[in-house]
Amino acid sequence: MSKKVFKTVLLIALPASGKSEVRHFMANIDPKKLEDEFHIGDNLQLDDFPYVHFMRCIDDEMVKLGKDPIFYPGQNPFIDNYDWGTLVHLLNEDYHDLLNRKRVKVDSVALYTMDRIDRAAQIAGIEPRLAKLDEETRKTIAVNLEAEAVKMLEEKEAQIPDTFEGKTIVIECARGGRDGSSMPLEGAYGYQYSLPQFAPDLLEEAAILYIWVTPEESRRKNAERANPDDPGSNLFHGVPLSVMLGDYGCDDMQYLREHAEVPNTITVKSWGKTYNVPIGVFDNRVDKTSFLRGDVENWDPAKVEEMTVAVREATDRMWENYKK
Repeated sequence: MSKKVFKTVLLIALPASGKSEVRHFMANIDPKKLEDEFHIGDNLQLDDFPYVHFMRCIDDEMVKLGKDPIFYPGQNPFIDNYDWGTLVHLLNEDYHDLLNRKRVKVDSVALYTMDRIDRAAQIAGIEPRLAKLDEETRKTIAVNLEAEAVKMLEEKEAQIPDTFEGKTIVIECARGGRDGSSMPLEGAYGYQYSLPQFAPDLLEEAAILYIWVTPEESRRKNAERANPDDPGSNLFHGVPLSVMLGDYGCDDMQYLREHAEVPNTITVKSWGKTYNVPIGVFDNRVDKTSFLRGDVENWDPAKVEEMTVAVREATDRMWENYKK
C-alpha cells in the first residue's frame, strides 16, 4: 500500500448531500492529480445503498405474494432499527472480499445474497428472517431477484485489482436520526452507533470524508434528484420523505466532532480499543456538487475548480492525522 494515499476512506453524509457526486468526481480526475493533491489512489468503491434497494425489492416480492414485508413497512423506516448494523456488516464483508480477491460461484446469487443479509443481521443482533421463509417463497423471491443480485455481485467483483498498491477503498454510507432528536442519538441511530460496527482492521486504516449539509438541504436535493424510473441508481435514487424525516431528520457528526478526544478526528470506541479516525469536512451547505450529475464533457471548469479546492482542503485535514 502506497504511503502517499489513504487505504480506506469512509465517505459519509446525509442522503443527497453529494456523496455519489464526489465519488463520480474522483472517478473522473487524472489519477496522478488525485494521488498528489487528494492523497486518494485509484478508487475501489463500496456502498450500502445497493443492499437497501435489494431489501426493498425483497419486500416488494413479499407483498406481491400476499405476505408482510420483512424490512420496511411500506415507504417508512426500517422495522428493526438495528438493520443499520446489518448494512455495516455487509460492507465489512464486501471490504474483506475485496482484500481477499474473493470471487463467488453459486447456483443462485439471489439466495446467496439473502443468506448474507441474514448473517450480517445476526451479527447486529437480529434473528434470521429470510431463512425462515417457506421454500416456495424463498425460491420465488430468488428467481425474481436473480438479475438484480447478479448485477450487484458483478459490480463488486469487477473492481478486484491485481494489486492494492496505490489503491483507495472508498466506502459510502449515510446515517442520521429522527427529526427533532436530541444529542447524543440513542439506539441504533447515527454514526455513534454505526461507526463502531465497522471491522477493526477497517477502522485501523480509515479516514472520514464528511460532506456537510443541513437536513433541510438534504431533503431538498433528495426531492430534486429523485428519478422514479431509476430507483436503484446511486446518482438518481430518491429516499421517501417519511424516511428522510424518521432516519435522516438530523445528523450527529457535528456532535461527535465536538466530543472527540483528539481534534480533527472522530473517537470510535470498539473491539476493546479506541480509534481516533481522522476526519475532513467538505462544506456543501451551499451546493457545489449537483452539476456533477451531468455529462463529464459539460462540467463547468469554474465549478470543477471550486470542487477541487473544497475537497483538497478536506483531504489535507484528513491526511494531517492519518496513522499518527
